[in-house]
Amino acid sequence: MEAEIQTNYSYMGRNFNDLCLNGDDNSTAFSDCNSDRSGEFSSASSHNRLLLLACASDNSDDLINQLVSDLDSSSIDVKKQAAMEIRLLAKNKPENRIKIGQAGAVRPLISLVSSSDSQLQEYGVTAILNLSLCDENKELIASSGAIKPLVKALKTGTSTARENAACALLRLSQVEENKLAIGRSGAIPLLVNLLETGGSRGKKDASTALYSLCSVKENKIRAVQAGIMKPLVELMADLGSNMVDKSAYVMSILVSASEGKTALVAEGGIPVLVEIVEVGTQRQKEIAVSILLEVCEESVPYRTMVAREGTIPPLVALSQSGTSRARQKAETLIELLRQPRSGNTAARPSGVSV
Repeated sequence: MEAEIQTNYSYMGRNFNDLCLNGDDNSTAFSDCNSDRSGEFSSASSHNRLLLLACASDNSDDLINQLVSDLDSSSIDVKKQAAMEIRLLAKNKPENRIKIGQAGAVRPLISLVSSSDSQLQEYGVTAILNLSLCDENKELIASSGAIKPLVKALKTGTSTARENAACALLRLSQVEENKLAIGRSGAIPLLVNLLETGGSRGKKDASTALYSLCSVKENKIRAVQAGIMKPLVELMADLGSNMVDKSAYVMSILVSASEGKTALVAEGGIPVLVEIVEVGTQRQKEIAVSILLEVCEESVPYRTMVAREGTIPPLVALSQSGTSRARQKAETLIELLRQPRSGNTAARPSGVSV
């Protein structure tokens, strides 16, 4: 179950009417982090069969109450088993997510997220992620103190724990009040690191979480200071990857801050964006021209840099064959690039000659 972001859409409270396509390209920009992708049971014991039946039935209350009680056991093995089974109950049946939250599982699961036992931590993180798929649980999880332990798991956990912690933080960030708390907890540099060094799923999860968090200006600055532009530019330059759209959308919200524009230029982002305007997909071209327009609107030096990259010919082509919004933005950018390049030198970045 992955919700695609279609054309003419809003996502996480942001309207993409200025960026979306009106054509038939329904390629996914972001896929929401869903429940974990870990394996199921390795054996077919009677207890496991009982759990599987509970996942599929409406009569899981007694089992849930027992598992929540087991989370407080003095035995690490009992805690692991309980956390794993709660994870599966929450993963496989949405109704169970509410029941588990109401049964008092959140606080003991958060304590597992802080465990020094890597497997116990991973099970705790993943159970919290699956519970956070339910909107009713998001506030409960955050108010119960989950953010800092999830950030710790993002830093010290297994690869699965890191990915699932990123997803859980994404889910919590969908409550607007949590965005600043997550940003101030130290999550953003860790997400930037996951974007740069993680596997394909880790990069996707990190970009989606960063996209949500960076709708807040304070978090934009944190992301730029954490060096996010370098991996974004590198991922966008790899046109054969599945990260071009995701990276471009994250970049599109960062360049609304002057620090984001400066970092994009410093990391060599302009030639990459120009190449996308020339050879990218329709969606990618539209995002790229939107970013370039944002960069150029108030800066003559940046306009000069963009023009020197040979941008006008692909912009002219886009103005004739792109979507209606892409054509409009391309035409506006062409007009800007053809204006006399004098007068505005305030925005010139340090070390950039024009």
